[in-house]
Amino acid sequence: MTGDEEAMGAVLNRLRRAQGQLAGVIAMIEAGRDCKDVVTQLAAVSRALDRAGFKIVASGMRQCINGADPGQAPMTEAELEKLFLALA
Repeated sequence: MTGDEEAMGAVLNRLRRAQGQLAGVIAMIEAGRDCKDVVTQLAAVSRALDRAGFKIVASGMRQCINGADPGQAPMTEAELEKLFLALA
């Protein structure tokens, strides 16, 4: 991922949070915890991954609007649309 260091740091933090939450879900399942608790924690993992994905797309959009890296063609509207749809 290219982009500013602040955006990259935020993405990594969100992915690490999701990684920790996923480890918690696995431990809960292995311990035979209540299904409701497992599903609630799994939903938190999903939200963390969604937030990381949205941050990546937002950073990419900023690069597209401000101009692509030298030597790279700007993203087309169809490519941007495909990125958004991939998150659905």
